[in-house]
Order: sequence, then C-alpha cells, then structure tokens
Amino acid sequence: MGTPLSSREAQAAEVVDRLYEQYPEPEISLDFSNRLELLVAVVLSAQCTDERVNEVTAELFEEYRSAEDYAEASEEQLAEDIYGITFHNNKGGYLKGIGEMLVEEHDGEVPDTMSALTDLPGVGRKTANVVLQHGHEVVEGIVVDTHVQRISRRLGLTEEERPETIEQDLMDIVPEEEWRDLTHLLISHGRETCTARNPSCADCTLADICPSEKGDADVDLASGEAW
Repeated sequence: MGTPLSSREAQAAEVVDRLYEQYPEPEISLDFSNRLELLVAVVLSAQCTDERVNEVTAELFEEYRSAEDYAEASEEQLAEDIYGITFHNNKGGYLKGIGEMLVEEHDGEVPDTMSALTDLPGVGRKTANVVLQHGHEVVEGIVVDTHVQRISRRLGLTEEERPETIEQDLMDIVPEEEWRDLTHLLISHGRETCTARNPSCADCTLADICPSEKGDADVDLASGEAW
C-alpha cells in the first residue's frame, strides 16, 4: 500500500515549510542574462554540474550572442567551444539545431510554450519547464532532476521512478504556487545533505519525517538523468 494522498499532501507541506526555513531564497544556479542563454545553459547542464556549465558559458556567451550565431557555426566548432561539458559532441549538434530552428520557425526568439520548446533538439519536458519558469515566468509543471527524483522517493512523496510520473505525483500534492521553488529546495537539500550516497541523515532537518531515515529501504537514483 502506498501512502494515502492526504498523508502525502501533509508530508509535502511539512517538507516545503522546513526546507524554506533552511533555504529561504531557492533559485536556479545556472548563470544567464537572457532566454537564449538560459536555454543553452540548461541543455548543456544535462548530466553535467552547473558549476562546470557556468565556467564554459562564461566564454561561450561572449562569442555566441544570437540564435543566428549558433545556426551559422559548425557542429565541430560548437563542440570545441563547449569542450569539457559532458557529451560535448552531441550537445554541439543540439546547439546548432536549436539555433537553426529558432531562426527558421521562431524569428530567432526562444518560444514560450511547452510544445514548441520540446520540438527543439535536445530539449525534453524537464529542460522546457526550466526555460518556461525562469525565462518566461510560466509555470506548467515541476522540474524533476536527479535530486528531485531521489529525495521525493526517499521522503515517500512518490513511488514512481520515471521523471514524468514523479512530476505528476508531485503536482497532485504540492500547491501550484510552490512548484517552481520545490525543485530548487530539493536540489539545494540534495547537494548539501541528502546526497545520492551516504546522505547526512544526522544533520537533516527532515530526518524525523523521512521514512528512509527511519530504516526503510533507501532509494539510490544516482545514475538517473540530470536536467
């Protein structure tokens, strides 16, 4: 038997309240100054740390300032310019394809709908959610990265494994006005305390309400997809 919905709603509310106390200003950690930079940064951040992405994009954004710049560059040049990012060859192709589609179909601008964003190369629902939330101030869902996957399962907020179904479970129990912040609260907690391996349960503000801390089987999703 899974946790009843009402119990999960109460659990989610307590989790959010406590994490707000610990992380009062939850925010995205990628550096960007416009929607295009945000889109590129999020695409590059898949299975790569935000710190590394910020190091690479500091120079990349000086050279590539428009969708046309990405469209006109070769995949090889783009891959070279993002060397050090995981899967840089594949992502170089994504950036060129994104540039071409933005120019051809969106007048060089980053679109503001889930369907248009997910049509872009290398952009799934998770990436699209980030761009909508932080680029367009549109909240359609909850961004489910590896931290959100891991911690929401450890806390008993979901029993699902796939990001899309985890997202739906969380949307059912968390008020819409907290969807955006929830991601960053859980990411902060995942980085600082509830790590994939050897979480610091003794120092965790959620320890007394966490089923995993109380001795239930732990969940390790360390190999899951990053955003």
